[in-house]
Amino acid sequence: MSASHNLSLFFESLDLSKERLELLLEAFYPMLKAAFCISLPLAIISFILGLFIAVFVALIKIAPPKHFIYKALLAGVNFYVSLIRGTPLLVQIVVVFYGLPALGVYIDPIPAGIIAFSFNVGAYASETLRASFLSVPKDQWDSSLSLGLNYLQTFWHVIFFQALKVATPSLSNTFISLFKETSLASVVTIAEVFRIAQQKANASYDFLPIYLEAALIYWIFCLVLEVIQKHVEKILN
Repeated sequence: MSASHNLSLFFESLDLSKERLELLLEAFYPMLKAAFCISLPLAIISFILGLFIAVFVALIKIAPPKHFIYKALLAGVNFYVSLIRGTPLLVQIVVVFYGLPALGVYIDPIPAGIIAFSFNVGAYASETLRASFLSVPKDQWDSSLSLGLNYLQTFWHVIFFQALKVATPSLSNTFISLFKETSLASVVTIAEVFRIAQQKANASYDFLPIYLEAALIYWIFCLVLEVIQKHVEKILN
């Protein structure tokens, strides 16, 4: 009886009267706009910055250990990767936005979100890139160095683009995950899709349909991103 009652309440919550449809349309367009203007740019900027961090970290990890400075850098990047991979992204965002002001560092919501997302991407993507760099046969490194190229020249002209082809599927999945994770930016008042959904739902007390709309928007964007991912992989292959 209880299950039947709950099921009845569920379908009642989905009852689409004219007034409710107008309410849902009124909520849908701001969320769609937020997806294009906030969530997607936030993901793109954070992903690009995160890739720069990831390349730096991966290079440190695969470089030959020659100097004390290198060993210090290696210890630093290992600590960074362990810290980021061992803590929730939500906690990282909250620390950047709400924790740093205790040290006198005040950051606006969007820059705070970008910083947290970028360092998170950097830690995870660095392992992907490290593995892809190591997948290039070692004799290509040795041959390039013997021809007079230095370490960075060898990396850029010989190794990088071969490794990028290997890393693309995993990096694409990282970006799609990042787009979904931008919903966590709502905790620092960034007006992305989920934040708008919360505001509309709290104002109307019509939670389920509005949150389903938000889920639909994320799903559609991810489907489009997956199509783009497959197209890019096809080009690279």
